[in-house]
Amino acid sequence: MQRSSGSDVATARRIAAVLLARPLAAQLLRVRCERVGGHVDCGLVVSGVKFHRRLDVRSWNAEIAGLIDRAYMAAPQVDEVDCWAIVPLDAGKGAVVSGDYAQPTSANVFSITVPRADRGNVRRRLETGAGVYWDPAFRGSLSKGSDG
Repeated sequence: MQRSSGSDVATARRIAAVLLARPLAAQLLRVRCERVGGHVDCGLVVSGVKFHRRLDVRSWNAEIAGLIDRAYMAAPQVDEVDCWAIVPLDAGKGAVVSGDYAQPTSANVFSITVPRADRGNVRRRLETGAGVYWDPAFRGSLSKGSDG
């Protein structure tokens, strides 16, 4: 699984295998799991562009909730699942994209952090926006329906 990484790559691979076992509307770009002592955090990076089918806010929320639910099913020992969406940025021709003077090449447009104890509230949190970051332009494009 080339999309898996982190200090707990075995857990990342297990989660990625479950999440990628069926077609997704949004592209899952990376699964990264980090372990510090007995604590395991999992990060899911989703593309905010080039969806495999048209998405609106409701179907986006369902997709994200499903990813988080299945990540916990694949690895119930995970303490937290973070999910965020990124979109590419045009750094400009000849721009430095690594090192001390690097220009960003992507922007976060959505994020949610779900501790294991709160995993049963994911859908409610997505519906109410509690603890969810939305870039206004990204949410606006989804509210109209978007192909990404």
